[in-house]
Amino acid sequence: MSQDKDEDQLTLFVQSDADRIVAMAATIFYSLDALCLDDKVQAINRIRKALSKHSPFNTEPVDCVQWIKSDLVHANDYNPNSVAPPEMKLLEHSILEDGYTQPIVSWMRDDVFEVIDGFHRHRVGKESESVRSRIRGYLPAVVINNSREDKGDRMAATIRHNRARGEHKVDSMAEIVIELKRRFWSDEKIAQELGMDSDEVLRLQQVTGLAGLFADREFSSAWEATSFEEVEGQDELS
Repeated sequence: MSQDKDEDQLTLFVQSDADRIVAMAATIFYSLDALCLDDKVQAINRIRKALSKHSPFNTEPVDCVQWIKSDLVHANDYNPNSVAPPEMKLLEHSILEDGYTQPIVSWMRDDVFEVIDGFHRHRVGKESESVRSRIRGYLPAVVINNSREDKGDRMAATIRHNRARGEHKVDSMAEIVIELKRRFWSDEKIAQELGMDSDEVLRLQQVTGLAGLFADREFSSAWEATSFEEVEGQDELS
């Protein structure tokens, strides 16, 4: 009985301690309201980084979403994913109605954030006057873990994010496979990292001829399980 009472008191102490920390932080955060927009955003980003260091989930990029000036967020040069104009309008409408529910996945180099996933979310944030005005020229972003910063790993991450939901042009996919082969990736590693089977990797390596035959066709094994109409609008709904 005494042990149960001690455990209850310990629980109350922990809860009280947590409440005290939250109250202290909230008091400090009121000071943010006195800052101009850019200083306020910078301070919030720094606070989130500091907080993430103490999070049990700090190995997950989504644990620390930052707001980055849109002119510092750049597209990569290898993404084979494409979205038709009607779906881009749908994405813009989704963001206008529901807000940004997914950050842009990026890696950071020389104070520039290169997009790994979220190219079209990034375009809407830059090109839609209504969205850009609402988010004040910033974009929500997470940064990948340091262990995934090699270009081959970044390319693989982009394909994994895109493959099940987007449109892939065969020649672009073939170029990525060839680039990974130049980086001494084995066929087995390419298949595993890009979600392909060995025959698909082999076909994509035969870029001369075969890729040309299918250059005008959409290429995604994920579409075998559903219809085009069901998938077409699902690239990035925010």
